[in-house]
Amino acid sequence: MATFLYKLGRLAFRRRHFVALMWVALLTLAGVGAASAPPAGSTSFSIPGTEAQKAFDLLEQRYPGMSADGATARVVFKAPDGGKMTDKANKATVRETVKELRSGSEVASVADPYAGHAVSKDGSVAYASVKYKVSGMELEDSAKDALKDAARDARDAGLTVEIGGDALTATPETGSSEVIGIAIAAVVLVITFGSLLAAGFPLLTAIIGVGIGVSTISALASALDLGSTTSILASMIGLAVGIDYALFIVSRYRAELAEGREREDAAGRAVGTAGSAVVFAGLTVVIALVGLSVVNIPMLTKMGVAAAGTVAVAVLIALTLIPALLGYAGRRIKPAGEKSRLLGGGRTPKKPGRPNMGTRWASFVVRRPVAVLLLGVIGLGAAAIPAASLELGLPDDGSQPVSTTQRRAYDLLSEGFGPGFNGPLMVVVDAKDSDHPKTAFTKVGDEIKGLKDVVTVTPATPNKTGDTATITVIPDSKPSSATTEDLVHAIRDKGADITSATDAKVLVTGSTAMNIDVSQKLNDALLPYLALVVGLAFLLLIVVFRSILVPLKAALGFLLSVTAALGAVVAVFQWGWLSGLMNVEETGPVMSMMPIFMVGVVFGLAMDYEVFLVTRMREAFVHGERPQQAVVTGFKHGARVVTAAAVIMMAVFSGFIGSSEAMVKMIGFGLAVAVLFDAFVVRMAIVPAVLSLLGKRAWWLPKWLDRVLPNVDVEGDGLRTDADRRDPDGEKELVRA
Repeated sequence: MATFLYKLGRLAFRRRHFVALMWVALLTLAGVGAASAPPAGSTSFSIPGTEAQKAFDLLEQRYPGMSADGATARVVFKAPDGGKMTDKANKATVRETVKELRSGSEVASVADPYAGHAVSKDGSVAYASVKYKVSGMELEDSAKDALKDAARDARDAGLTVEIGGDALTATPETGSSEVIGIAIAAVVLVITFGSLLAAGFPLLTAIIGVGIGVSTISALASALDLGSTTSILASMIGLAVGIDYALFIVSRYRAELAEGREREDAAGRAVGTAGSAVVFAGLTVVIALVGLSVVNIPMLTKMGVAAAGTVAVAVLIALTLIPALLGYAGRRIKPAGEKSRLLGGGRTPKKPGRPNMGTRWASFVVRRPVAVLLLGVIGLGAAAIPAASLELGLPDDGSQPVSTTQRRAYDLLSEGFGPGFNGPLMVVVDAKDSDHPKTAFTKVGDEIKGLKDVVTVTPATPNKTGDTATITVIPDSKPSSATTEDLVHAIRDKGADITSATDAKVLVTGSTAMNIDVSQKLNDALLPYLALVVGLAFLLLIVVFRSILVPLKAALGFLLSVTAALGAVVAVFQWGWLSGLMNVEETGPVMSMMPIFMVGVVFGLAMDYEVFLVTRMREAFVHGERPQQAVVTGFKHGARVVTAAAVIMMAVFSGFIGSSEAMVKMIGFGLAVAVLFDAFVVRMAIVPAVLSLLGKRAWWLPKWLDRVLPNVDVEGDGLRTDADRRDPDGEKELVRA
């Protein structure tokens, strides 16, 4: 592989005009496609195989025109202090608002609070339920404006009015902190390279790659049913890896120049060596992201595949566009150790010959491997303790900031009707195979009334044919509580008994039940997903490192860092530690998709540092260095770059903590913390300590397996010339380094 990539790097360096034109054309094509594509329609959220989804599908069949997945809104009214919603003037205002709401073309129905008994016992709060024909993502802006206008008119009449439900679903915003993250990345690159031009290349290529990826997602959003969160996560991951991959190759290019190579040859060798590490690091990220499809949640699969495509573009850009840009830069890119004149180049170093920080740190770890290993493992173990209290769930309006009308509506309904009113359960009774459907409907309602944590059970509402009915159940506890989850399971257990007695099937659905089923499905899929992703990457790393113990150590280190990161997420978003600093207004269960998505992404990113750092060590080892010295050499050449890459990733991910979308905020924080733990504790401390203790055993591979495995030559041994092999002084110099 190194030889092929070497030729590709030289070709891109020579044919830089063609390569640059090709990427500009692809960016333009993707941009035009995004601009001319129809706007994204409904972002369906289906969970195949779950009871809640089966119930939704049944409702679509048995209640045609019901729009079971249509957007909903609850317009909540509160009377002024001392008044009641049953007062004549307040009644008139509410009925005028209901009339105004019914005039919308996309409105399916509006329930009058006074006809539907939607007034609290104390008379202070009432609500009107609005049902739309289309989902929240499909709802026209004019329909949302009409909803807001109706609420404003009621406010002008003296009532407190707030709107809940998914009708006002907004496109998530990332905030200005994302720009700050990119600015921090730029500063780190300038410090790392000592050159504004060299620092600009990774940023430029990463932006081009993300531009192509996100524009392609936008162009296909309508056809493939992709949501706005998909493009945000793709840009987050694509930006981070795009900068890192380019950083690896530019850094190696400058190192090759420092060894006296011609620029075209240096570009080829940089792509052949660091580019090989980039290819395999990118492959692990792609495997981890595409592997999300095993969970069988379509939305999660689409997010993973879209992000994987952006990563693949970042790899291709690093291998082709970076050497092309290096060709344009010419002598303005300085060899490693030299700075541009603008940043102090040409000055005499204060302490010539002093080992760099990476060398000093690795030497320290090699001298005290046991102490460093124990300290790292114990520290990550302590950080992972909160993960034992992990609770999963999906957000509802109760997790919204208190400044939003959705959250205020949620609080008003809780105040007037109880906390469970915000998470009603819909029980669907399928009596098609029952001889006495009405008896079955009555029996289901009576059985549910006898359960704990039930406040209200509405009478069964049959469909036109009388073979199916819906029953609404109001729990006594809030939607995200464990008590409500227990109630859902209790109803389903009763349903099994009812089925055996009446031949009627009982299904529990609604947003609360759907959230519970999603959490359970993700919990069940986590271990199989881990086994698949870690297993495939383990096999890939055996090929890369030609070792058994090094990939095993890499996988175990990843498990340490991701568990510690999950502990940090639980501490902040569930327990509330530092929640003010993170702008987390409401703590609660961790989002169901967070752990499995973070596992996939962090595993791929962790392997970036593993591959880049350890391939340098293996390169030194196969060229004749002792195992402990090879560890020091790997850090001498790779520690600065890996440190810069980790800081850049942390800055980029941290930029998404300012997002208005709870999932994006949580993932941004989780990934930033995971990179911190993995890069600076696992890869910088635990990895050199373990390799030092293992010695030559770290690179052991059974002879039969050595013969079977393909030789991908990641360390670039095939690029060494005969002169390199015959130069004893060069070998001695290499060992001394």
